[in-house]
Amino acid sequence: MPHRILIIGFGDIGARIAGHCMAQGQHVVAASRHQTPLSAAVQWMSIDLDQPAGWPADWLQGHDTVFYLAPPPVEGVRDSRLRAVLARWPAHSLPQRFILISTTAVYGDRAGAWVDEQSPIAPGTDRGHRRHDAEQVLTQWATQHRLGHVILRVAGIYGPGRLPLQRLRSGMVVINDNEAPPSNRIHVEDLAAVCIAAAAYRGDHHVFNVSDGHPTTMTDYFVRVARLAGLSAPRRVTLAEAPHHLSAAMMEYLMERKKVDNRRMLTELGVVLQYPDLEHGLSQALAQP
Repeated sequence: MPHRILIIGFGDIGARIAGHCMAQGQHVVAASRHQTPLSAAVQWMSIDLDQPAGWPADWLQGHDTVFYLAPPPVEGVRDSRLRAVLARWPAHSLPQRFILISTTAVYGDRAGAWVDEQSPIAPGTDRGHRRHDAEQVLTQWATQHRLGHVILRVAGIYGPGRLPLQRLRSGMVVINDNEAPPSNRIHVEDLAAVCIAAAAYRGDHHVFNVSDGHPTTMTDYFVRVARLAGLSAPRRVTLAEAPHHLSAAMMEYLMERKKVDNRRMLTELGVVLQYPDLEHGLSQALAQP
């Protein structure tokens, strides 16, 4: 019988994971609120994670591996969606493996220092607290039921369709080079490969940072994208001026200053990155629609 995969929160990343799984002869079920063209190749279910009362009675049954890619709600400090899913999972039909996408925001601001998986958790935003809540809830649930689980703390994702081209065309500003804090990235195709490797992993670690390991700055990122896309270079402003030009969400991201160590991901999961830095990844991302 084919291995059965459930992907909760099915979009670009889920479609890439599904492609890997189906190439291995696995049966993929996708759960998301709305069906998209990405859903055509898989068995799709309409699931609104904010409306548990409307869930089909059997949608959580019969799956061997689960990839949970759905974001938490946009407000609060708890992930009510994951909590509802785990609370309703039938005890007689538990998965063997559960892979959760989290974020490096759980580390908070480290004033530009390196972080690894042993670094203290100190989220400085509600967004970080929601992701940390999800990590804690999954860890408790998986430990209680003795299930294999992996938490992936993911840096900023880029790739085809995930570049800030419209913002650059609209005149978005960036921070002066000498003030720009470090930022971290992972190409979307490498993230999908890490998810597949995490599902196959049988080692002792449950948490992995996911980054290309070559942090630059947000300014460097936007300038590179503009140059490769043939757009005008973004205007630079001081860090003090930035809140007048950038959204609160972007300022939150900019002020989570850290460099993400990815050595555990490389050594334990055995991942060989296709796009180990922006130089390799941006050209590919721009070459595809």
